[in-house]
Amino acid sequence: MKLAGIRVLELSQYLPGPYLCRMMADHGAEVVKVEPPSGEPSRRMGTPVAGQTVYFRETHRHKKSIVLDLKTAEGREVLMALAEESDVLVESFRPGVVDRLGIGYAAIRERSPGIVYCSLSAFGQSGSLRERPAHDLSIQAMSGFLPLGCGPDGAPVLPGVPAADMAGALTALSGILMALLRKARTGQGDYVDVAMLDALLAWTPHFADRVFVHGKAPVPPVERWWGGTAFYNVYRTADGGHVTLGGSEPKFIENLLGALGRPDLIELAKQGAGPHQEPVKAFLANVFATRTRDEWVAWFAERDVCFAPVCDLTQAYAAVQTRARGMVLDDPEAGGRLGTPIKFAAEPGRETGRAPEFGEHTQEILDGLGHAAGARTRAEGRR
Repeated sequence: MKLAGIRVLELSQYLPGPYLCRMMADHGAEVVKVEPPSGEPSRRMGTPVAGQTVYFRETHRHKKSIVLDLKTAEGREVLMALAEESDVLVESFRPGVVDRLGIGYAAIRERSPGIVYCSLSAFGQSGSLRERPAHDLSIQAMSGFLPLGCGPDGAPVLPGVPAADMAGALTALSGILMALLRKARTGQGDYVDVAMLDALLAWTPHFADRVFVHGKAPVPPVERWWGGTAFYNVYRTADGGHVTLGGSEPKFIENLLGALGRPDLIELAKQGAGPHQEPVKAFLANVFATRTRDEWVAWFAERDVCFAPVCDLTQAYAAVQTRARGMVLDDPEAGGRLGTPIKFAAEPGRETGRAPEFGEHTQEILDGLGHAAGARTRAEGRR
């Protein structure tokens, strides 16, 4: 497997850090989850199945769990010893916390010079907001993303996905893998500083011109990405469902309007976003309202148009394409499992491993470090 032989120490909680470390574990890395005596919070969040919550299971499969109280000297010493035998350390504390604990990059590097040390935080290790607490919603609000999902009244609505969490996770994963590639060539480790805010801002190149050229923010109702064109929009169907058109290339416009008997609207539809699109949108809204969602799915099956039905998560998990790609796997005991999205022709990722019980590998890992029973008890803290 691609990351076999790589050991990762995970000092993160909730979604971003655990998800990025799970991606590494899926592809062979040995991930040691360092849990505080209170445990990983996602163990208690959501619905438990077969003794573990689905949230925890899907972010911690293939990992080992060790319980360390990093507020004690014994716990910190165990972490240092583990770092000496590790390639990567991922932490998601607020900036400054690891340094106060004595386990920051400088301290770890003294014991493990080749370590790739990744700090994943809301605002990064610099700037006036570095110590400010924030989760996904706050980052989406401050990044300019939240207003892009306005409701009919123009007010921001709660986002459907934790984009900042996932952007931060995937950006950190990319940075870690780059640093590991350099380490393989030079033997040198590095420090990776990833801010969720930075990661989300980096997702805006396709509409950055609104700010850089025009000096103002996008106006969702009239712009291409947010309903300003007929061929990048959502339409209601006869049964109360919804379908989407998601591509305004000329060939798609010609194919659809020609098939619907309205070639007179083709040139108008090609003119880009703006109020002039209203006649095309009105026509399509009326047409889509004449059939059910599934009838439209059948009608579009053989047509070269960027069309898709709007599916809820149950439908998306059950979709033929989802199953064909191995993104949802059957598991009679757990109800189902999510697959891994990175598909290799050789050395495919692991997808069916279980998540660890709380502290399951504490003794095994400490015995591997040669610690005596007394030190082990103190390192674990009260449980």
